[in-house]
Amino acid sequence: MNILVVNPNTTCSMTETIGQAARKAANAGTAITAVTSSMGPVSIEGYYDEALAVPGLLIEIARGEQAGAEAAIIACFDDTGLDAARALAGIPVIGICEAAVRMASFIARRFTIVTTTERSRIPIEELVKRYGAAGDVRVRAADIPVLSLEDPQSNARDRLRSEITSAIAKDSAEAIVLGCAGMADLADDLTREFGLPVIDGVSAAVKQAEALVGLGLSTAKRGPYARPYAKRYDGMLADFAPQLLSGT
Repeated sequence: MNILVVNPNTTCSMTETIGQAARKAANAGTAITAVTSSMGPVSIEGYYDEALAVPGLLIEIARGEQAGAEAAIIACFDDTGLDAARALAGIPVIGICEAAVRMASFIARRFTIVTTTERSRIPIEELVKRYGAAGDVRVRAADIPVLSLEDPQSNARDRLRSEITSAIAKDSAEAIVLGCAGMADLADDLTREFGLPVIDGVSAAVKQAEALVGLGLSTAKRGPYARPYAKRYDGMLADFAPQLLSGT
């Protein structure tokens, strides 16, 4: 089984962290290909970054499918470009926020998502509502710039731990969801430290992608996820005409 994991920002070191977490979660017979977007922001923090990360993401999804990927994972907790990718691709596409929220719902009635910055908190709250888990879910922001997670001189991990402590004490959280792909390597250590389940969306998405491929299921192509109509795109987006990008 071949699973593509796309980091929709352009920071290669973050892709390495994401890829390692994905391979750790994968079954022995699953090959993980982790790729970095070739265009867009170095980190995705808010609506503007998210919008401009989508074109590069779609390029990587199309390339991966053409190269034989059987499922794709979008490794950004905003589920950046998820609907567009599902419409473009003929393979299952999983967003790590949706994967983590659905997995947490299997094991806890109350859980807290701890994300990076305040500007990311509201979009994630909107996604939680979309995924039908709003009632007993709290979203907290630890005031951590995304790229500081990779800086050993920053206090990002201490801030994350502090916010988890508050979630347990004030939210009565039974589980924690890490609300950034850049936190993918922290879940095991935090589970041991706090004594409750800590869920990383990258790992959750890998297991769900494996299940879909194993069951022979893919995205429905009737309705909103039907393939885009072939048409001309103009200007800088000329190469993004659906028939050119997808090769169909």
